[in-house]
Amino acid sequence: QVQLVESGGGLVQAGGSLRLSCAASGRTVSNYAMGWFRQAPGREREFVAAINWSGGRTYYTDSVKGRFTISRDNAKNTVYLQMNSLKPEDTSIYYCGADRSTIPRIPSSVDYWGKGTLVTVSS
Repeated sequence: QVQLVESGGGLVQAGGSLRLSCAASGRTVSNYAMGWFRQAPGREREFVAAINWSGGRTYYTDSVKGRFTISRDNAKNTVYLQMNSLKPEDTSIYYCGADRSTIPRIPSSVDYWGKGTLVTVSS
């Protein structure tokens, strides 16, 4: 089993930055692809960013390209999401997910989820 714990969320003004972290325990995730998803009230969970096991390949949804950066430190069993130039529409609960077999770009492919961290961007 893999346990994932997100942190780093909070309240920030539009144009500001936050760095989310996802710490894994229970098993190393160095051979898992990892992803960040978000879910706003009344909306479905959506893909934000993903990274392959080595960190050599990254993927982003169009709305965050150029503003968000996903990275990982396998020695620390941790994945990060650096979020810059935040917009009010980025307000959501952000979830970290681990996928054993593929790049997690849809929620149904994720094997393990964290409980999420709330990001609120004020205008």
